[in-house]
Order: sequence, then C-alpha cells, then structure tokens
Amino acid sequence: MCFAPPQKKASTVSSPVSSRLPVFPWDKLEPYKKTATAHPDGIVDLSVGTPVDPVPEVIQRALVAAADSPGYPTVWGTPELRDALTGWCERRLGARGFAHTNVLPVVGSKELVAWLPTQLGLGAGDTVAYPRLAYPTYEVGARLCGATPVVYDDPTELDPAGLKLLWLNTPSNPTGRVIPKDELTRIVAWAREHGVLVFSDECYLELGWEADPVSVLHPDVCGGSYEGIVAVHSLSKRSNLAGYRAAFIAGDAAVLGELLQIRRHGGMMTPAPVQAATVAALGDDAHVAEQRARYAARRTALRTALETHGFRIEHSEASLYLWATRDEPCWDTVAYLASLGILVAPGDFYGAAGERFVRVAFTATDERVEAAVKRLG
Repeated sequence: MCFAPPQKKASTVSSPVSSRLPVFPWDKLEPYKKTATAHPDGIVDLSVGTPVDPVPEVIQRALVAAADSPGYPTVWGTPELRDALTGWCERRLGARGFAHTNVLPVVGSKELVAWLPTQLGLGAGDTVAYPRLAYPTYEVGARLCGATPVVYDDPTELDPAGLKLLWLNTPSNPTGRVIPKDELTRIVAWAREHGVLVFSDECYLELGWEADPVSVLHPDVCGGSYEGIVAVHSLSKRSNLAGYRAAFIAGDAAVLGELLQIRRHGGMMTPAPVQAATVAALGDDAHVAEQRARYAARRTALRTALETHGFRIEHSEASLYLWATRDEPCWDTVAYLASLGILVAPGDFYGAAGERFVRVAFTATDERVEAAVKRLG
C-alpha cells in the first residue's frame, strides 16, 4: 500500500498581530538587572515606576466592604462611581458642567492606550501621532490596528491629512516635561480647526514639582467645550493602585458614548470592588498629599546625588522620574549604574531622541533610595 507523505499543516494564524509590534523593550534590560542584583547590598531598582508604598487604608476598607460582589459590574460603572469621577474632574481639573456622559471608567490606562485606536475604528491609511519622546504604548496602539504611527516635536507642524488621533502627554513620561497652558490652548485650537481628535494622557497630573500641570479639560484651555478632547487619568500613581487597574477617561460625550457601546460588547468592565475603591480614593485628598511628600523627599535625595555624581537633569519638573544624562550613550550609563547595583531605564526605550539619557524612577522604598544615594556618593 502506498501512502502519500503528510502535508504540512498551514498555520492557523496567517499573519500574527505580534509581528506588527516592536520588540518588548524591557527584555533587553535583563542582563543589566542580573549585574545590579549581584551587588553585595542587593539591587536598587529604579527602572520601572511601580508603586511600592501601601495602598491607603481608606481604599482598602472600601475594597473589602465591596468584596461580596457576585453579579456582573457595568462597563459605565455605578452611579456613585460616575458621581465621584465627575466631581473629581470639576474639583481637581477645573472642568465645568460635567455630566455622567463625560466620564467612563477603564481597566487601567495602559489597556486604554493600547486599544484605543482599534476601538475608534482606525486602520490602514490613518495616522496616530505622539511625542518624539514617549511612552511606547502609543506606538503599540497604532500598530495593533494597522494605522501609521508618527512622532512630533510640535503637533501643530504635523500634516493633518489622515491624522485621526493626536496623543498629548503632560506631564511627560519619560521626561517629566509639563506642557504650559498657553501651548495646550494653541494645540487644542489647531486640532479642532483640522478635525483631529485629541487624547491627553494626564496620569501624572497630581505630581507636579516645579510646575503646576493643567488639564486639557480646564476652561482656559478648552474654552468650556469638550468637543474633540478627552483626558486620560489613572489612580496607579496618586493612590498606589497600580495593582487595582483603576483608571478613567473624561471629556467629549460623543466620543465616550461610542467607546462605551464598544466596550459593553467587549465586556471591558472594571471589577465592582475596584469601582468602590475608586470612589473612596477620589473622595480622599489626604492620602495623596502624604504620598506626594514621600515622593518629594525621594526625588530631592536622588536628584542631589545624581547631580553631585556628574549627571545633568533635564525637564523633570513633574512625574515620578528624573531624566538624566552623562552625555554618553544610554546603555553605557545603564551598564555603569548597574555596576553600582542601580538599575535604570535606557532613554531609547522612549524613542531615538532619548539615546543619551536614562530615566530614573523615584518609586523605590526610602531604604532603597538611601542605598542608591550612598552608592552614588
């Protein structure tokens, strides 16, 4: 009996979506992490800006009280959550006349950034723009849906033809730069003139040190109208809730209404206990002030140590990072600091323009920050 040779089975994934994406940058840091970990006093990890301080008690209590939540939560959130979101936007951002239709909870801001272009229906032939030095997920979001990613120094110099989504980031990750109010106003006016949707990533807005960050929702910027603008906010940094994935967007009701319908179909629901915790977090300013004080002390200690050691700090007037350079390739700086047991993020993770900088997070514990200061001294 003659048997035909087995046919090679075709791949069930004809064109993997992952092939559109850049290499996951943090994998490149692993050899340097091993070097830093080998330090006799252990590693001081200043590479990722992840909170290390306890979740405030008032938030933990709210989470526990809502733990018995057997039913499905709603994508739009409870009325109490929407009240908390609108109230906070008016109290903290200066927004006026906010309604429930102007807010929408999301499952962490990174999820929102990565999938927003897809949920907006963007694709081939559309352009998504973001700062030349930027959080890598803006590019990822464009590539996931097949749109064209474009970087800018001044967004008003972009070609508006085909530009469907303009990302702003103030305060900036990684540089800590704050866009001044007058500049924000000019950018919003330009975008509206050309029909470009603006999403402003403002997740570090409550962490201004040498500048007072202003939201695109402030009436001085948007003129009291939210048409064509949406702000993105997160509780990860202000409230140590990175593990909760608690975030929200606020602004243009038409845009949010469309996203709400899509997210309902996709089941993108913030867990009910997290919704309750978010209400508690936004209703309490005391824990935010306490956390700011911790970060301020760590920032001062690290900045002084780095500058004394010969580093130059640029921007860094807000956020949780110091944008530092020794005027050498960033990976040389990463290797040098790793030899001291200190791990930092290379600037080229955030774009080619950062190739001579490193991003130094001051989110480590007081004890680890003190260890870094001693090693730099």
